[in-house]
Amino acid sequence: MSSRRARDLGQNFLVDRNLLDVIDRLARLDPADVVLEIGGGLGVLSERLAQHAGHVHVVEIDRRLEPGLRETLSPFDNVTLHMADALELDLEALHPAPTRMVANLPYGIAATAILRTIDELPGVTRWVVMVQREVGERLAAAPGSGAYGIPSVLAQLACEVKVLRRVSRTVFRPVPNVDSVIAGLERRGPGADPLLRAFVHDAFAHRRKPLAGSLALGTTADGTIRDRARAALTEMGHPADARAERLAPEELRELQRKLAS
Repeated sequence: MSSRRARDLGQNFLVDRNLLDVIDRLARLDPADVVLEIGGGLGVLSERLAQHAGHVHVVEIDRRLEPGLRETLSPFDNVTLHMADALELDLEALHPAPTRMVANLPYGIAATAILRTIDELPGVTRWVVMVQREVGERLAAAPGSGAYGIPSVLAQLACEVKVLRRVSRTVFRPVPNVDSVIAGLERRGPGADPLLRAFVHDAFAHRRKPLAGSLALGTTADGTIRDRARAALTEMGHPADARAERLAPEELRELQRKLAS
């Protein structure tokens, strides 16, 4: 595969085996774990996961990688290879059901893949994922910071999110033009339901506007939501014209409940 083709697919393959030891320690896998790995690539990480977990689901979209990946994984009878688009794969149909996600995620789908697994795989309780630095920092961002937004809220409503380690560009081939981090997520509860997800999207849709004004422009807004949102924000101890990024994830959940009642 050419370097250009790999970059087109957002794939930068992990080649530093020392980093696998770091991932092992962070993932804390045992034989009871069922791991989902999105972006199997050359199978370097897949092979290590198969040695520690009870079962591994490896998802890879690039058919050019399939022969080598199957050869690498052939010694293991506890691996299922899915040649598919991870954003279209029926995650709920995976058997056995995943309990962990450990992956070097393709940059272009990283945030979407993480949020999708939070929502659709309630049995997954820990994520250890290599992602672009900006993605990891966005997922872990605190309220009020420039990186805080929809991905931050949706991830943190269900999980404790941390940036665990920075990763040098030199551990990948081809060497990417971006920095990476290992992000860790620990589930605390279920993902946001559809109504709450829609509310969060509406809240941040117009970041420069006050939250109440952004909600008033939402697709399901009624004529009273601006005033009701301003009153609710005041009741919660925020200025009536507070922007969405001022509110912590649980405060946004509380605000949505108040406005829905």
